[in-house]
Amino acid sequence: MNTVPDNARLPDVATGVEPVAGGALDWVGMDGIDLPVRCADGRGGTLTVPARVSVQVNLGDPVARGIHMSRLYLALEQSLGEQALTPSGFCSLMHALVSSHAGLSSRARLRIEYSQLLKRRALVSDNAGWRAYPVIVEAQLLDEHFSVQLGCEVTYSSTCPASAALSRQLNQQRFEQDFADAVPSQRAVREWLGSERGMAATPHAQRSTANVVVRLAPGFDLPVSELIDAIEGALATPVQTAVKREDEQAFAKLNAENLMFCEDAARRIRAALDTDQRIAGYRIRAAHHESLHPHDAVAEVSRNFPG
Repeated sequence: MNTVPDNARLPDVATGVEPVAGGALDWVGMDGIDLPVRCADGRGGTLTVPARVSVQVNLGDPVARGIHMSRLYLALEQSLGEQALTPSGFCSLMHALVSSHAGLSSRARLRIEYSQLLKRRALVSDNAGWRAYPVIVEAQLLDEHFSVQLGCEVTYSSTCPASAALSRQLNQQRFEQDFADAVPSQRAVREWLGSERGMAATPHAQRSTANVVVRLAPGFDLPVSELIDAIEGALATPVQTAVKREDEQAFAKLNAENLMFCEDAARRIRAALDTDQRIAGYRIRAAHHESLHPHDAVAEVSRNFPG
């Protein structure tokens, strides 16, 4: 016959026994916990997605042997499983983590990594598809001071302005060669532009990534979908999902209208974030994964962001 053990009789070597070498510890906890989290879907609802969670508290008692890992886990499962991710929810969770270790801890920190699923409409056709955006949320409670950071990665297309100018010059030169002995009619020029001869060169473009981390102002929430929308709106050339020929043509047009170096991309994102009062600080990194070079071109900018 199986019986439930009496917890009072189970040995607990974490209490009543001093460590061989004492002293307070900055952080103690767990990394890589698999948990479901609820996040906004960008359409007024929520989605439940898998996440990797890390959580720690400090061990302030120099003679305590350790913390109670199970208390951290149970607090996470209860909080993250019952409510969508919000700054107020994180703040309550941080205080619950510290309270669960009264006399041992005064600080807590949390890191959540997951993919935000958003449905994106095609540029022209009546189609839509899903995009997964990597997201990292970090929250801290340091001696009663709460803070939260939100980070995401956005993939976009970047067409090099210098390469575009060089391509236009080659197109001009070929035009001069092909019509050196005649004044072409409008029809002839139109047919030439639509032929392979009308494109002597094409500018190089590449898939690029913007990694953005924002520090939220106290008392404000910023749904990750809104942050992603702001970044994609500033860049104007986010990668697409469901694509028909008319969508591909519209995408090519957007690229031609938004030629950009990595410096341009970083500045565009900065301009968008600077107008949002919910953002107290940020760190932006734009990386263009060059098709011309085997290395990346990168630009970074930050405001009121530690480190």
